[in-house]
Amino acid sequence: MSNTAKSRLLNYYEKYMLVVGTLGQLLFYMQGIKIFLTQSANDVSMFGFLLGLISVSSWLFYGILLKNKVLIISNAFAVVGALFVIAGILIHGA
Repeated sequence: MSNTAKSRLLNYYEKYMLVVGTLGQLLFYMQGIKIFLTQSANDVSMFGFLLGLISVSSWLFYGILLKNKVLIISNAFAVVGALFVIAGILIHGA
């Protein structure tokens, strides 16, 4: 495979990963919406979402260090979503 073809493939794959990486973080938003609609977080683990927040925050920081747009965008989206869920747990009790 030529360098041009590799570069083109990498460019397409980065776009794909941006979409997949961002859509994959929708789980945080779906859980947060459920908490706020039902006004209950009884079966939601604060510990689990705190671990998730630490994980995606670490990946965001890593993306910033690498200046990698895909990691930065998808994990910034995830950090906001994790904070949304944690806020719901704090407001509606776990």
